[in-house]
Amino acid sequence: MGQDNHNGETPREREQPSGPGDGTGVPAVPPPAPPWGQPAPPQNPWERQGQQWGTPGFPPPGQQGQQGQPGQQWGTPGFPPPGQQGQQGQPGQQWGTPGFPPPGQQGQPGQPWGAFPQQGQWAPPPKPGVIPLRPLGLGELLDGAFQACRKNPAATFGTALLIQAVVAVLTLFFVRNVVSPVVLDEDFGTAGQAVGPVLTSGTLLTIVSVIGVLLLQGMLVVPVARSILNLKTGFAQTWKLSGRRLLPLAGLGVLLTVILIAGVVAFAVALVLVVDTLGPAGVAVVIVGVLALIAVAVWLAVKLALAPAALVLEPAGVFASIRRSWQLTRGNFWRSFGILALTLLLVTIVSSVISTPVGLLLGLVGAFGSGGEAGPAAAVALVALNVAVTAFFSAIGYAFQAAVTSLLYVDLRIRREGFDIALMKEQELAGTGNPDLVPGRARGTGL
Repeated sequence: MGQDNHNGETPREREQPSGPGDGTGVPAVPPPAPPWGQPAPPQNPWERQGQQWGTPGFPPPGQQGQQGQPGQQWGTPGFPPPGQQGQQGQPGQQWGTPGFPPPGQQGQPGQPWGAFPQQGQWAPPPKPGVIPLRPLGLGELLDGAFQACRKNPAATFGTALLIQAVVAVLTLFFVRNVVSPVVLDEDFGTAGQAVGPVLTSGTLLTIVSVIGVLLLQGMLVVPVARSILNLKTGFAQTWKLSGRRLLPLAGLGVLLTVILIAGVVAFAVALVLVVDTLGPAGVAVVIVGVLALIAVAVWLAVKLALAPAALVLEPAGVFASIRRSWQLTRGNFWRSFGILALTLLLVTIVSSVISTPVGLLLGLVGAFGSGGEAGPAAAVALVALNVAVTAFFSAIGYAFQAAVTSLLYVDLRIRREGFDIALMKEQELAGTGNPDLVPGRARGTGL
């Protein structure tokens, strides 16, 4: 009865597989060496499989065995029971242990649920002042310009009001001493002779206006750049830090104005010649030429818009600042055009909404409220009041526009040159006690 019907083999002999070490001549693969200090397992794997609970390979339930041995049960370091945290990084840990966060939740090994990773964690760029130190968006440019003007009202609005006041006084002088005699003179011959002085005075007034705008754009880059590092700038400090660049800014204004006037005059002469040669057919050429002139003027205005900021902040010379502005806007023309055009549109709308009703009211007062011998004097007074109101609101608009242009200059330097890294280094120097620190300005220039 100890044998069955399978060729007289016992069950134990029938279970033993044939192969290496079974007498076929193929040497058996020795088992791996046991860990140090532990008894060697039996040579026969089938005998090892039959070990009972309590042996080193199969500890009983509830009793922790040696870490890393096969056959460990729940409760051992390798296989902790559900709801019980095991050792960090061991295999077999359950959800909720430090090494195995739940699905969909990121974390570093050893961190509890909900903790942020300590290594490789993304951190936002610093924002010490009005803008974060990274490439800016449109909203950040506009908001940063507004914050810079709000935090430094004397340096921004005060400087703009002073420059526009000078332009307004010169405009009033031009109207009172050049335009008024021509308008009130009934002798057309004398009026014809005054056309030359009127054009000359108008040209000079245009040059002064352009110089005033460039001075404002160049000077306001100082308080705007300092506000990036949360440094406040006063009215006198603005003139102190940019005072030595006023003459180069004036030279830049004269150069650009002369180029503009020369271009317009040359274009007008060319159109006259075209019309004289082609006759009525030259009207279409004139229209196309005017549109082309406007496009070229806008293109040059965008390409040269950053020259005042480069001239003051870096600092650079007149021609070097023009090349610098040309370089910074290369590859960013349409973005720069959109930002500057939108800013100009906003400033124009706000200024017109306020100044236009005032101008109409003053015109009505001048038309119906004055007469007799006091008429010319009253007209000049109304013109002066209108110029003052226009200059006031224009100064506010120019200050905001100059702040946006300054931040656009900083943004393009960040995008092309990594200027944000330089600003981070400047931030470390902001607390060293230097009250006249200008970010981005070369050391030792004394400017």
